[in-house]
Amino acid sequence: MGPLSGLKIVEVAGIGPAPFAAMMLSDLGADVIRVDRSAQANGGDPAAPPSDIFNRGRRSIALDLKSPGGLKTLLDLVGQADALMEGFRPGVAERLGFGPEVCKELNPKLVYGRMTGWGQEGPYASTAGHDINYIALAGVLAHLGREGEKPTPPINLVGDFGGGGMLLAFGLVCALLEAGRSGEGQVVDAAMVDGSASLMTMVWGFKAMGMWSDERGTNLLDTATHFYDTYECADGNFVSIGSIEPQFYAELLKYTNLEQVYLERDEVLPAQMDKAKWPEMKAHLAAIFATKSRDEWSALLEGTDICFAPVLTMDEAAQHPHNVHRKTFVEVAGITQPAPAPRFDRTPGEIQRPPSHPGQHTDEILGDWLGASTSAIAELRQNGSVA
Repeated sequence: MGPLSGLKIVEVAGIGPAPFAAMMLSDLGADVIRVDRSAQANGGDPAAPPSDIFNRGRRSIALDLKSPGGLKTLLDLVGQADALMEGFRPGVAERLGFGPEVCKELNPKLVYGRMTGWGQEGPYASTAGHDINYIALAGVLAHLGREGEKPTPPINLVGDFGGGGMLLAFGLVCALLEAGRSGEGQVVDAAMVDGSASLMTMVWGFKAMGMWSDERGTNLLDTATHFYDTYECADGNFVSIGSIEPQFYAELLKYTNLEQVYLERDEVLPAQMDKAKWPEMKAHLAAIFATKSRDEWSALLEGTDICFAPVLTMDEAAQHPHNVHRKTFVEVAGITQPAPAPRFDRTPGEIQRPPSHPGQHTDEILGDWLGASTSAIAELRQNGSVA
């Protein structure tokens, strides 16, 4: 049903951002085949799918890519595909025999997606790294954290997923649209350092306008202000406040009675953008929010224009009435997980199946995509090309 229904994509199994991109494409209707290593095939029970929901939605074929038969099978799949995606270091796919030039010769319309941290070239290209390193080099990590404290990585959301997998999925779809017009595929070089830098575009604009300091935790959106931060409540839980615009800030003053604090001290309430007073006003708000529990503040502030939300754990988020109403989280094979996003009114996405065991659909894929006979599949299995 999804908007990508009809597309056939080969995913050479990896970790982190590339599987996330493949999950997104599958959620939106593409037929994504995950190529697992034959050594990982475990004969798992399909009735008890793995818990790694990153691999949801795709069928799995297990190949030995170092064997001639396994490599040929992969290239046969590529010949039937609209796109291929891999997340190896630069040059690895070429050494294994399925680099872009080989695949393009087999299938000129193929879009070849490459997911790396540093990109396909550059001084760092051949070195190892993780999300924390990519966002550090991209000029992101230095700006994450509170004043006077060391940089704090936001789990691995920015590099791996926002600047990595999501950019790869976007790039693949863009290239597929262009291939539909030109009849020619191309390579998509998705690098997490590039994508993470792109996510900082607004902040670069603020810096150019003189609205952003390189000093961490001193700016409008990085916890310096009293009106854009989190506050601890009486029960030890937290709430989030984002009252930037004047009309929203007026609501914050109204519901927290912050102005009354200054009246009682026979002082004038400082202007919202009086940076010198931000620490003082934050201390007053912290004392105010500490007088009620998170649920009490939610009962008071939800539905207002303060720009408020309770800070929820994953389990709490899945049970919040707003998310329940929108079905933001769904349960598949007994595991609660985020639903496909974004949403489409005519061709909605869906989770096509729970995660697959490596090699679970080998015979099915060989038959569906390649039309292989039972005897041909048996021969591939016998010589170790597939598992």
